[in-house]
Amino acid sequence: MPTLFVGHGSPMNAIEENQFVEEWKHIGSRIPEPKAILAVSAHWYTKDTRIMTEETASTIYDMYGFPKELYEIVYNAKGAPHFARLAKSMISADVVEDNSWGYDHGTWSVLHRMYPEADIPVFQLSVDRNATVEQHYKIGQELSGLREQGVLIFGSGNVVHNLSRVNWEMEGGYSWAEEFDDYIIENILARRDEAVLDYEKAGSSAQLAFPILDHFAPLLYVLGAAKEEDEITVFNKACVLGSLSMTGYLFES
Repeated sequence: MPTLFVGHGSPMNAIEENQFVEEWKHIGSRIPEPKAILAVSAHWYTKDTRIMTEETASTIYDMYGFPKELYEIVYNAKGAPHFARLAKSMISADVVEDNSWGYDHGTWSVLHRMYPEADIPVFQLSVDRNATVEQHYKIGQELSGLREQGVLIFGSGNVVHNLSRVNWEMEGGYSWAEEFDDYIIENILARRDEAVLDYEKAGSSAQLAFPILDHFAPLLYVLGAAKEEDEITVFNKACVLGSLSMTGYLFES
């Protein structure tokens, strides 16, 4: 299976039709059908690494002030206990089984467009707020073998995510947002993973790109799970509302 990072942006992408959603749909129809999906969402941000292991999970509406239509979406994919416990065994760090969460909007807003029938089992892995960039990347490396088991490793976040600087009247991105996004693209395509991990080398743009790692970290899991021989596709290259990047990455063997 490939490994995939999606810039999920606004939850409204779950119900609106736009260029970003069209690309998600295209990827869902083009790549091999997964046996299961391991989702690493920016919105399950915990004090340690946690994993869902139950047969079912609820749809979580972890966003406020949106239209009623958004809260009526139920993404009722089954869980994947077998693959979840396999994933747990592959990670050298301590991992806590935790079924108190569910499919948050970082996961379901994208999968609702990629796999609207919700007929592929899904399990989530949390982002440890105390982990370093190297530790996030290492977990991705350790999970890479799931790809050969038919599991799609799917990270959902945003390379640039600074809500304090969002400009609702702006269609594109601030120059610093574009600069940081370009820095990440350039180094991923050049297979300089160490430069992505050391993102502060991007300069002043890195200080504005995100206040915390929650939305950037899912990319590190996907990057860690990628292989040297993978073909890399950059899609949805765009910044919106000034300070959000929608850029995504697909790594295919």
